[in-house]
Amino acid sequence: MIDPSPMTRVTGAWHDQTLPAAERASALVAEMTLEEKTSQLVGLWVVADASGGDVAPFQNEMSDAGVTFDGVIEDGLGQLVRPFGSDPIAPDKGVESLARAQRRIMAANRFGIPAQVHEECLAGFAAWQATAYPVPLSWGASFDPGLVEEMAAQIGASLRSAGVHQGLAPVLDVVRDYRWGRVEETIGEDPYLVGAVGAAYVRGIESTGVVATLKHFAGYSGSRAARNHAPVSAGPREMADVFHPPFLTALREGGARSVMNSYAEVDGVPAAADRTVLTELLRDDWGFDGVVVADYFAVAFLRTLHRVAESDGEAAALALAAGIDVELPSVHAYGEPLRDAVRTGLVDEALVDRAVIRVLAQKAQLGLLDEDWAPDAADDVSFDTAEQRDTALRLARESVVLLANDSGILPLAPASRVALVGPLADDPFGMLGCYSFPLHVGVRHLDKPVGIDIATVRAALERAHGGRVAHAVGCDVMRPGRDGFDEAVAAARDADVAIVTVGDRAGLFGKGTSGEGCDAADLRLPGEQHDLVEAVLATGTPTVIVVLSGRPYALGAFAGRAAAIVQTFFPGQLGGQAIAEVLTGATNPSGHLPVGIPREAGSQPSTYLAPPLGRADAPSNIDPTPLFPFGHGESYGSLTWGDVSCDAVEWAVDGEVTIAVEVSNESERVVSDVVQLYLHDVVAQVTRPVARLIGFQRVTLEPGERAAVRFTAHADLTSFTGLRGERIVEPGAVELQIARSSADVHRSVALRLAGPVRRVDSTRALLSEAAVESTVAAVAADGRIG
Repeated sequence: MIDPSPMTRVTGAWHDQTLPAAERASALVAEMTLEEKTSQLVGLWVVADASGGDVAPFQNEMSDAGVTFDGVIEDGLGQLVRPFGSDPIAPDKGVESLARAQRRIMAANRFGIPAQVHEECLAGFAAWQATAYPVPLSWGASFDPGLVEEMAAQIGASLRSAGVHQGLAPVLDVVRDYRWGRVEETIGEDPYLVGAVGAAYVRGIESTGVVATLKHFAGYSGSRAARNHAPVSAGPREMADVFHPPFLTALREGGARSVMNSYAEVDGVPAAADRTVLTELLRDDWGFDGVVVADYFAVAFLRTLHRVAESDGEAAALALAAGIDVELPSVHAYGEPLRDAVRTGLVDEALVDRAVIRVLAQKAQLGLLDEDWAPDAADDVSFDTAEQRDTALRLARESVVLLANDSGILPLAPASRVALVGPLADDPFGMLGCYSFPLHVGVRHLDKPVGIDIATVRAALERAHGGRVAHAVGCDVMRPGRDGFDEAVAAARDADVAIVTVGDRAGLFGKGTSGEGCDAADLRLPGEQHDLVEAVLATGTPTVIVVLSGRPYALGAFAGRAAAIVQTFFPGQLGGQAIAEVLTGATNPSGHLPVGIPREAGSQPSTYLAPPLGRADAPSNIDPTPLFPFGHGESYGSLTWGDVSCDAVEWAVDGEVTIAVEVSNESERVVSDVVQLYLHDVVAQVTRPVARLIGFQRVTLEPGERAAVRFTAHADLTSFTGLRGERIVEPGAVELQIARSSADVHRSVALRLAGPVRRVDSTRALLSEAAVESTVAAVAADGRIG
């Protein structure tokens, strides 16, 4: 074992904190051997020691069993991979073990450079005993970037307290097919929503000094038939107008310092080998100067799966030339195969230098090249504080979507007899996505406690509801079998209200109904759940359907028959409480759909971002119209929407326009709603979506309060990729729509974009400005607002 005691180190200009980071990195690279350079371009997946001792290389089916820690770090190490996220390790012991590893890494290389440490953080720090927040699809349902930013800052603070420098989030893939298993990891089906909320998450993470990593660049969610890793058939226009914008927004408006490639091949070119995307677009056009990291095993996949490289050396050559700076999760192609490729002339060493300078510049920014840097000591570390749980609860509350309540059955009458049935009624894991630690890692360690408190819907409802709550499982989420139907039906018959909880169980690679590698053939509820709902509806007892899922499912068969429908997307460890509060009326629902709810199980792929012939139309007998559209969400007390004003009739192709709507709360309770702004391009040189989101604002009003919700939109937001492949603002007729959802327009304002065709670039305006100007109105004796 390498002696972890300090050694005589080579010193130089790279220690000078007054110099620019890139200059420090260049000075260091000039002193390095090829072996030392390539050591900075690889990671090592390790497991922290439960007693605080030495880390060990993580072993799985794709790991090199012969890898040793000391062997890998001999000339330095670029990244330490997921020391907390691979086994249940107590926070203080994990910090202690990581610090010990860093001291060994520094002692092993002559420059004393520590590793950059990264962890997953999609729904919170993916570590044992860390808060499990709602998944990204719930962030989208909240339409609340400010709260998402607050959550991300808490996640970043936890990461930093553990000695972690980089988080592998957010996912900025735009949903194109609900059958894809990773829909739960996305923010939604609209690039504007994904970009706005994703940028907020990035700001939160980066505000703590932790590097945010945008993934998966780009096109991953467009795979054929929604199969994980399947080829993507998107053309250049769809890539430019749908898949790319959220990444540009998160870079410019969020300040992300790292990007991770997609596993996808687009038009036959794997992203990991695509210089056009990773260098020409990302760096040359957009000006990104951070570090591009490989998604796990993506470099090796160029040989083993895509078959565009004959050897690991060729795979390394392709990836490095394309613009991938760091191979993850462990040393493979960027180790000896890359060094051999340099020695034989297959790879120019200048490409290695280019990547190493980027890596070391980021380490300089993080303080890892400072001469006095030392690993953190374990000192009262907690990843699940009361403040974090409060944020998780607030986000869960805002993300519960009331789809329908025509009967007025909700909120539940205080003394009503409730039958709570379904496989997810009393399942704590029904609250979590596949990248939450208990499901991502904990399921492999059933001898260990979960590590956090997760209240089920049953437990929370029994506390919140004043009447009787009878429970029956009915069936499993996945497995066939109806042995529990009779008990569920009997409970429903003996109740005033039946609540059926159905949906998903997250997992990985076929071990769940949602999650990475858990794609769906259609959008029928998994297993026997559809028929369980039918059996309960057949009792005649008023029935509330509560869906806890990672994707939307077809609910058309239940429309008009269920008394109410509630949709949630893996709402996190406090999700059970949030759902119970909505059901009992303690919380007024305010979530809005970030994805549509299909009517038919076989209607995919289809989202609201469709041109006229992508919607219901005479040429086809298939109607893709969703049961509930993107942006839809109901409440127990609605705002009254009033006059709409606009400051122009003519909109300059390089100018701004301001549009506002008056809203008031004439109900007796606090009401939150989301005012949405859509663009309808009346005529364009290429087919365009009938409507697309270009602004939104969550607004909360007290009883008797009214406000003006105001949007200022630059003409850049009307831009699209034209016939010549250039992004343009095209003059002509457009409409701005103030709407409750993509299908529920309150008012349309006709405008004309005036001026010549205008070419725009990556410096264009990406987000509209939104504000709420609130005034408290007097309430007359008759209850009218004056």
